[in-house]
Amino acid sequence: MSTVVVKIGGAEAVDATAVIADVAAHIADGTSMVLTHGGSSAVDATLERLGREPEYVETPAGVTGRFTDAETMQVFTMVMPGQINTAITAELQAAGVDAVGLSGVDGGLLRGPRKSAVRIIEDGRKKIRRGDHAGRIEQVNVQLLQLLLGAGYTPVVSVPMLADDGVAVNADADRSAAAVGAAMDATVVLLTDVAGVYADAADPTTLIETVETPEEHAALTDAAEGFMRRKVMAATEALAGGATRVIIADATREDPLTAALAGAGTHISAAAIGADT
Repeated sequence: MSTVVVKIGGAEAVDATAVIADVAAHIADGTSMVLTHGGSSAVDATLERLGREPEYVETPAGVTGRFTDAETMQVFTMVMPGQINTAITAELQAAGVDAVGLSGVDGGLLRGPRKSAVRIIEDGRKKIRRGDHAGRIEQVNVQLLQLLLGAGYTPVVSVPMLADDGVAVNADADRSAAAVGAAMDATVVLLTDVAGVYADAADPTTLIETVETPEEHAALTDAAEGFMRRKVMAATEALAGGATRVIIADATREDPLTAALAGAGTHISAAAIGADT
């Protein structure tokens, strides 16, 4: 089996402990695995405790994302690699996994250009917001990950990334998992707080289970709304870059990784975007 890149979602409903126990079982059985994680809820909660209102914006493409100003970036760095990555790494160690926590800055693991301005939709009009501390991942230090895996360690990867101007900046956690999965030709599992992508976002009975053709991929993209649109975008990028398949599945069910690999969730194949497998 190829390497599996698992992204543990940062939504409040996601119990990372349950996911970690399942991940540890797969690693014990010999699965080569890289973990990544989100942390949006924890970042928002910390901002609110500090008297700051979290700010999200919508791009002209309909993708919702965080706007990261300088103060938010300080909190983001404190919470993501500092609090969450450390906690997940410690839990893995307790579960018998020799885990190593890394941010995208460590060893130049995640690199790319900085986006100091972002195009957004506000009050129905297109605008440009400046002062964003975010970037787009274009390079992954695969050698570092392979070195760790080859020595028996499990990498636990967190944003921020290292921008081309040498500054740590925010990057989307789903797209960071996609970048790692693409670079390693891996299976990518995005675990979130819903069962997968729904044809009707308001109706959980309309789960899209498999996406294997360009027509089905177009329907998937049309169906995805809000934060799910970002996950579908990440899945597309992963497959275009070399990932073998992407699964968007429920982190809140029992043995969530086992269930996802066995067929639960939304499974998107490389053929769906016309990529070779």
